[in-house]
Amino acid sequence: MNWKTLEFEQCTVRELYLIMRARSAVFVVEQSHLCLDADGHDECALHIFAAEDMSRAMPIVAYARVRPGDQADPQVVLDKVLTSPARRRDGTAEALIERVLLTAGERWPGTVVRVTAPVGLSAFYEQFGFRKEAGPFLDHGALSIGLKCRARNGRAPLAHGRRERSLAPGGLTFECL
Repeated sequence: MNWKTLEFEQCTVRELYLIMRARSAVFVVEQSHLCLDADGHDECALHIFAAEDMSRAMPIVAYARVRPGDQADPQVVLDKVLTSPARRRDGTAEALIERVLLTAGERWPGTVVRVTAPVGLSAFYEQFGFRKEAGPFLDHGALSIGLKCRARNGRAPLAHGRRERSLAPGGLTFECL
């Protein structure tokens, strides 16, 4: 598995295509989320993903979009998080969130990361230090909550008590904030 953290301009056309294909496969086909995936936020975001064998049709096995805050809202937004069906429950999702928190801490030291997640995945995020801030509320038809966590610096401990988890069908999906 090959991990990458790229800005939009650093992604190749093929990488962008494969990212959009993976997002469509999970969010639209598997989970029936009906919202515009190409929502205008990709150009300013970091794209963190893992791929296996880029010659395959669906090589993206984990993905997250991380958007920086601004003056009006300095919090970093984590969204479009997914794992492929083949990599669920094998630690790939945990590795992805650890990478997100470390990357956010390196890029934007001291910042807070927020995510909107299905209620059933709150325990998954809590193992990384996320705490409920809002909700429950409906987000595109799914009962969801808002969670926040401080980004990690390079020396901070990662997930505590890692254990196998039963993730919700469709993996981790936090999109369309």
